[in-house]
Amino acid sequence: MIASLMMYLRPQLVDAHDRFWVLIRQNLADAGIDAPAQLSQDADEFHVWKHPQLALSQTCGMPYRLWLHDKVSLVGTPDYGLEECPPGYYRSALVVRKSDRRSDPTAFRDAVFAYNQTFSQSGYAAPYWHLRPHGFWFDNRLHTEQHLLSAKAVAEGRADIASLDGTSWRLMEKYEPFAKDLRVLDWTDPTPGLPLITSLANDAGAVFGAVQTAISGLEPQDRALLGLRGIVSIAKETYLSVPNPE
Repeated sequence: MIASLMMYLRPQLVDAHDRFWVLIRQNLADAGIDAPAQLSQDADEFHVWKHPQLALSQTCGMPYRLWLHDKVSLVGTPDYGLEECPPGYYRSALVVRKSDRRSDPTAFRDAVFAYNQTFSQSGYAAPYWHLRPHGFWFDNRLHTEQHLLSAKAVAEGRADIASLDGTSWRLMEKYEPFAKDLRVLDWTDPTPGLPLITSLANDAGAVFGAVQTAISGLEPQDRALLGLRGIVSIAKETYLSVPNPE
């Protein structure tokens, strides 16, 4: 068995995630679903997502539609209450340095774009489609592997622009000193947020209920730390309809 909730993990949130998992695991046990005592937060993401005994994990919309949708069960989507997004949806912040005077995305045509992964919905696909109407995509790109490192690259001048998951950016603004040196140039359109998944062998409805009850049972402080408002159902077809970069 394996479980992980690594997508928005930060040192300041480790204990809150652990307490969240205690509640989820108890609810899963009540539903007759086995789950590990501890989260595997440091495990390779694809090892977790493709594990035959996956109890619960959170993935990104793009890996889900590219590689996972027929290998796992879609549980539901946490709602982080992002501004100007429907429940369970998110959008990306295109961030640049505050000292950079350019005010229009087209002025960054020849800029260095920092991105976490090419298979990231928020870090790559969303900005790709956001900029396509402007007639360009970045020729100069810096692969960083993490949203945090993309933001740092911009702040340190190694890149000029990055696209950050709105929830990740909200956490950076709260916890990262370098965030004060960045500003949001633009926002992408909302797309379905990061879904929770489980093994095909598990009852996805029962897992949804376990998570929903756990969110309700969280202490208000932990719910606020994790930014959780609830969990919603977004159809599999909605995730699969989001286009991939060409």
